[in-house]
Amino acid sequence: MLHYSFLTESSRTRLFHRAPQEIGPASDRETLATGLGATLYTPGSRPELTQTILKRARAGCTSNVLCLEDSVADADVERAEASVIATLMELEQARALAQASGAVPDRLPLLFVRPRSPEQLLDVGRRLGRAAGLLTGFVLPKFENASGRGEQFLAALERLNTELAPQTPLLAMPIIEHAVTTHRETRAEALLGVRDLLRAHRGLVLSVRLGATDIASAYGLRRSRDLTIYDVAVVAEVIADVVSILGRTDEGWTISGTVWEHYSNTERILRPLLRATPFDESNSTVLREQLLGANLDGLIREIELDLANGLLGKTVIHPAHIPVVHALHVVSHEEYHDALDIMASEGGGATASRSGNRMNESKPHRAWARRTLRRADAYGVARPEVTFVDLLEASMK
Repeated sequence: MLHYSFLTESSRTRLFHRAPQEIGPASDRETLATGLGATLYTPGSRPELTQTILKRARAGCTSNVLCLEDSVADADVERAEASVIATLMELEQARALAQASGAVPDRLPLLFVRPRSPEQLLDVGRRLGRAAGLLTGFVLPKFENASGRGEQFLAALERLNTELAPQTPLLAMPIIEHAVTTHRETRAEALLGVRDLLRAHRGLVLSVRLGATDIASAYGLRRSRDLTIYDVAVVAEVIADVVSILGRTDEGWTISGTVWEHYSNTERILRPLLRATPFDESNSTVLREQLLGANLDGLIREIELDLANGLLGKTVIHPAHIPVVHALHVVSHEEYHDALDIMASEGGGATASRSGNRMNESKPHRAWARRTLRRADAYGVARPEVTFVDLLEASMK
């Protein structure tokens, strides 16, 4: 997996002070979790699934979940299972043939399967056989352990790893979205139970995901294009509690941002959330109109709030969202040098940043600096004059 691999070498040189680094299943877990980026969910029942995966990878998709859960109708589950298995086997065979002939295999995103149950996880994994080696892992829906469901999921994954003995262990990405982790009266105890379970299986867990659609459904809610998930108070409370319990810098996990559900033009009630100035300065007013027309100004604001609230990466359901997520995760030149200076100052103290517009306090800001440098490895560091608009424009050509 390599962010911005679709750019020409000259474009990468023009945009990046430090280019993104290659990441793969063998990378350390924190780097791998940081680099997931926009994780595209694709229904397993989608026609021409193999070509869809390859097409999205060429356009910049770096992590892809093949879903057998809520995005697939109950009547289509068996067909979706068969399609996912056939697709992964086809991709594995193509990779083996390319390697045998000395050709360069197609670059694939990190691939995951989202099963409905622990039993389905085991069944699909066993039927994949060698092709399971193409997977990075499984996404575990409605994860909680008050009922033992979380333990059952992780036990099934451990068993599959033992049976298949893949070169690198298949990993878990639990989704916090169950009612017991949502409702106020049960949430704290349920999340502490999840924390204890994940601690006990730390080697299996890649990152934690948030399922805003299911969380909101407990209250019959759905946000409009004019609002971010942080404007929906009961969902924002759940996000805050998940970060507080599962996202601590001393022992927590990387937690991803929630899905943005909108991707076509609909009636707007509130004013746009995207300032015109950055686009005017880059002579990119047409790009701004495109983003507004596709409801992406709300997505941009939500990603900014995700980052401010300790979330990295985002679940997406449309390929148009991918370049927006990735452009906002590239580390700015100023942030990068702040992080380097903070990490180099081991004795504590406070100094002005090189830009002279903010204070760097080395001890309190150290965890932020470490996190920022991991982000720089995955997404790269922009040149001083390069803005989000420049990165997005290069990605959407």
